[in-house]
Amino acid sequence: MRGLRIAAFASAAVAVAAVTGAGVASASPTGATATAACAPGTLKVSQAPLPEGSGGMMHAGFYLVAKNTGKTTCTFQGYPGLALEGKGHTALKTVVHHGNTYYAKNPGVHKVTLKPGKAAYANIEWTHSGANAAKAKYLQVSPTGSNSHSVISLDDAVDNHKLNVTAWAAKKPTA
Repeated sequence: MRGLRIAAFASAAVAVAAVTGAGVASASPTGATATAACAPGTLKVSQAPLPEGSGGMMHAGFYLVAKNTGKTTCTFQGYPGLALEGKGHTALKTVVHHGNTYYAKNPGVHKVTLKPGKAAYANIEWTHSGANAAKAKYLQVSPTGSNSHSVISLDDAVDNHKLNVTAWAAKKPTA
């Protein structure tokens, strides 16, 4: 039975690695060496404001910024993993919708290559009218969906515990 659990765990780990591409480097069609996936902990997340005058209609949001703090160029793709936290960093129910936001069109999932010190962007948005709202104080952000994450301040009501987010892109997603 123990061997069966280990085999199931190993199969699940391989499936996750295949879906996320984490840690997998592949040769490019030209024969050049491919850039490795960003290692856990290499991408540090912060927030940047939306352009002035872009808010309204009970919508709130900002840009997520994932900066490569490593010493080598790396790649990643997809959507950030998100989780709301309340006072004292308690976990709150979180519903995440991938796609367009009130502020930006979704650029779609594609590989983003980051040199050291460079950043990628995603747009996050929610409404805060008070409808079945989560009283969020913080937001956990995992750039690649792995266990490695950053925690940033949110301090807002999030209606129906729902966040909308675009995929990562090399430039700030816009409308």
